[in-house]
Amino acid sequence: MLRSVSKRRQLIVSTQSTDLLNEFDAEDVVVADRTEGFTCLHRLDSQALKNWLDAYSLGELWQKNILGGRPSR
Repeated sequence: MLRSVSKRRQLIVSTQSTDLLNEFDAEDVVVADRTEGFTCLHRLDSQALKNWLDAYSLGELWQKNILGGRPSR
């Protein structure tokens, strides 16, 4: 449904669901990190993640904190 609507509209979806994240390609994902009180956004680079993506899904990489976007302790 998200892909269908995204052909006509820009969508911004926020999730911590690994199942939902696994439905997207790396190029579709923007990660939000909090650094020194500021929100920093960065788009994932599928080429930089190529070796990781050969072995793991995006959801697994998020759980391992390879992608960022996880709460800091």
